[in-house]
Amino acid sequence: MSRFWSKTVHALTPYVPGEQPKLANLVKLNTNENPYGPSPKAIAAMQAELGDSLKLYPDPSGDKLKQAVAGFYGLSSGNVFVGNGSDEVLAHVFLGLLKHEQPILFPDITYSFYPVYCGLYGIDYRTVPLDAAFRLNPADYRAPNGGIIFPNPNAPTGILLDLPAVEAILQANPDSVVVIDEAYVDFGGDDLPTAATLVNRYPNLLVVQTLSKSRSLAGLRVGFAIGAPELIQGLERVKDSFNSYPLDRLALAGASAAIEDRAYFDRTRKAVMASRDRLSEQLRGQGFDVLPSAANFIFARHPQRDAADLAKALRERSIIVRHFAKPRIDQYLRITVGTDAECDALVAALADILQ
Repeated sequence: MSRFWSKTVHALTPYVPGEQPKLANLVKLNTNENPYGPSPKAIAAMQAELGDSLKLYPDPSGDKLKQAVAGFYGLSSGNVFVGNGSDEVLAHVFLGLLKHEQPILFPDITYSFYPVYCGLYGIDYRTVPLDAAFRLNPADYRAPNGGIIFPNPNAPTGILLDLPAVEAILQANPDSVVVIDEAYVDFGGDDLPTAATLVNRYPNLLVVQTLSKSRSLAGLRVGFAIGAPELIQGLERVKDSFNSYPLDRLALAGASAAIEDRAYFDRTRKAVMASRDRLSEQLRGQGFDVLPSAANFIFARHPQRDAADLAKALRERSIIVRHFAKPRIDQYLRITVGTDAECDALVAALADILQ
């Protein structure tokens, strides 16, 4: 502890990111990265940006990327906010839209950055338990609140809440901002079950997404939010009071091209979904209980084996998965969907361990 820290820093419990081990020949299934590389068009766009123009600041408003996102969803640029990864976007959301007198609501099992932001910004919150099947019940979100936020599909469970249920929450909370964190929604099915389709009907809805997962750009750090212009303007005020240039020239060029390359996006996300369904069945065949996933990961437990022990045994075989030592989920492993070869290596290793 440093005597020079502020009281705020002393009180913080920081978020712990997934491990990024520097080991060779590792099957890395712990941080939900896409097994397929970025769109070739995105790489070409970034390469074209390398040159003398890097001496100039990027566009502070990110207009090109906003237009690409708006075009993808049939909205206007005024409905779009862009930032340095969805984590930064969420940070601005907590400060700009969720800091009120009433506590905000989010599930008890959810993205663990939410309570961190509450601690950072002094936001009161209340967790709402998921049911016994780890599902979110919209009726539980009718209490007075200063805002609501939840991932959809949820993390780390991977379970998707359908749009009628999302609408029920929106309708029950017309005076609160409802934030849907859709980091994994592109793996939810061929029809893209995103709440972005509801933005023009609900002025209290904000949808947050990232290019780290379905666009294979985790290393670029690009995220965005979609909502009514009033919400977007609030986020812009926070951004311009914090960092007017959150996205560099390479990020703006690569992200815009990735959004526009719909064919590559569809091909790779469908490949991940097919591998996910195949891996889920293989694990069930080994005796695992596997939750129904609409993400690029699965959440599974083995009734006869301790999850921490399984994670340790996999690590000894150079396979990394994520284990959360938290109430209700300490016997589950979150396993990223890799290539079919990586998934086969996992299944083979588990067969050896379970024997």
